[in-house]
Amino acid sequence: MSHQVVGSRFLGVVACVSLLAACSPQSSTAANAGTPAPAPAATAVPAVPLARGLPDFASLVEQVGPAVVNVAVVERARAQRGDDDDSPFGANDPFGDFFRRFGIPGNVPRDNTPVRGEGSGFIVSPDGYILTNAHVVANASKVTVKLTDRREFEAKVIGSDERSDVAVIKIDGKNLPTVRIGDPSKLRAGEWVIAIGSPFGFENSVTAGVVSGIARDLPGGDRTNYVPFIQTDVAVNPGNSGGPLFNMYGEVVGINSQIYSNTGAYQGLSFAIPIDVANNVREQLIRTGKVSRGRIGVTIQEVNALLAENFGLDRARGAAVSAVESGGPADKAGIKPQDVILSVNGKLIEHSNQVPAIVAAIKPGDKAEIDVWRDRAVKHLTVTVEELKENATVARAGAAGGGADAIDRIGLSVRVLTSAEKQQLHTSGTVIVVDSDGPAAEAGIRSGDVILAANRVRVESVEDLRNAVKGSKHTASLLVQRDSQQQIVAIRID
Repeated sequence: MSHQVVGSRFLGVVACVSLLAACSPQSSTAANAGTPAPAPAATAVPAVPLARGLPDFASLVEQVGPAVVNVAVVERARAQRGDDDDSPFGANDPFGDFFRRFGIPGNVPRDNTPVRGEGSGFIVSPDGYILTNAHVVANASKVTVKLTDRREFEAKVIGSDERSDVAVIKIDGKNLPTVRIGDPSKLRAGEWVIAIGSPFGFENSVTAGVVSGIARDLPGGDRTNYVPFIQTDVAVNPGNSGGPLFNMYGEVVGINSQIYSNTGAYQGLSFAIPIDVANNVREQLIRTGKVSRGRIGVTIQEVNALLAENFGLDRARGAAVSAVESGGPADKAGIKPQDVILSVNGKLIEHSNQVPAIVAAIKPGDKAEIDVWRDRAVKHLTVTVEELKENATVARAGAAGGGADAIDRIGLSVRVLTSAEKQQLHTSGTVIVVDSDGPAAEAGIRSGDVILAANRVRVESVEDLRNAVKGSKHTASLLVQRDSQQQIVAIRID
């Protein structure tokens, strides 16, 4: 059906790659005979092509194409829908503009006329189970599947999962052509991939490109942070949704799901759901009709170079814990704010967006073995994973004003909250930022932030904050609460 659009603004990123030629070592002379000879120059990169010509996709398409299907949908009539009602994220969702379902302008009627749409899918079992996107079959009253040999089947929606945007549908058939499943963890940036689908209703269209990124984290909160998206430059458009992404071995490695665009059409960035994530969803939907995910009750963020230096890590890696749910699984296991998660069940964590997907795939009730970095050492902890539930609404915190004390070393003016203000802000913190300047402002600290800790020391007073940063040499880290969310902020001290 229509494809989701990632982003209402264009973000241009240009990657420049340069080859450094090695210089020949200089000759020694009588004048410098007594000085050490220069170190040997690095070996030059051989001047041979890394790839000879472009691959021929025709044989691959002939092999895998019959298992790719067109999915035609008739949606249930919805009276008097607003402009944003067509979004799978809802009319009032703050990410409604960021993630919009693809569609031809003006194709949403204002009366009770049923809406028709098209998408793609692929057959994963000879008896007719098909994977597609959840947004393709959302609100469907009738789903028709068309094969490449022109046979048509009415399909039943077995189940769909909004968080991953994966749906399973079923047709009655025997000995149907099926795809082969690949391993998306082996994908590398620059690797050739192809997409087959029905863009704008043009069935069985083939486009090719390369993997341009892996494990991408996209905005959208709980609706996207359990999917480490595959980023490609394969052209996908409205109607490609739910179609397969193939590697050069003819294996499905992803489901084309979203694009980044400010026009509603392809602009060079497309995103696919890794097939292992989709298969986990498929198996659960077929077996139980719903998807169960694990959770450990932490809020995490990326570790940048400044945080890594402050924490004493060898380099930027892992997931920094900015908040721990009181009484949650992580809290019971001893995980603390400002810990850095380095691995989960033996899987090394390079980026924070790996953690939600890994934990979500763990069966609730099972144990998760987690290595964390704390006080410049690795600690091994065991967490009993709980089932993920829908998030409760969280009150928003407001900024406070009043007289302040200066922490000149990092450029902060702060004051102590009253008991009434703490209740109003729903915070356990005591010190609030009145103004920021210099290093703190450059790091993003702003008025209204509540400082919970500094350099892993709990802050209960202005004096606690001053003492905690007094001994900082080059960096300081603050655990702050902003709008009911906690985050770790690293400050460079000049």
